[in-house]
Amino acid sequence: MKKFFIILSFGCIVISCGENKDAKQEPAQETKIETPTVDPDVEKGGDLVAKSDCLTCHRVAEKLVGPSYQSVAQRYQATPEVLDTLSDKIIKGGAGRWGAVPMTPHPQVSKEDATTMVKYVLSLKNQ
Repeated sequence: MKKFFIILSFGCIVISCGENKDAKQEPAQETKIETPTVDPDVEKGGDLVAKSDCLTCHRVAEKLVGPSYQSVAQRYQATPEVLDTLSDKIIKGGAGRWGAVPMTPHPQVSKEDATTMVKYVLSLKNQ
């Protein structure tokens, strides 16, 4: 009797998993996922910041030793002049704009990389 129920159960499983060839098969609908376009410079800038010592003094949303990146983004517009000025601040350091604690210079950072890092920071304006 036990074998009968096992065989019956197995048969039901096979039948329920079988293909119904009479049923009309509809073509698979392609689902597109909308992904926001990310500026490659912004993405690269985030990577450069993460690999640098910037996070020793800065955080995205909270003040640490230096201002948060969001505070910087709120203060500055992403104009070519601002990109140039802030990238120079990364390379040469500076003080006075955010308090008495100076930002240490980073002369090893290229102008191109510094500008890319600034683009990342300024992209955080509305986050």
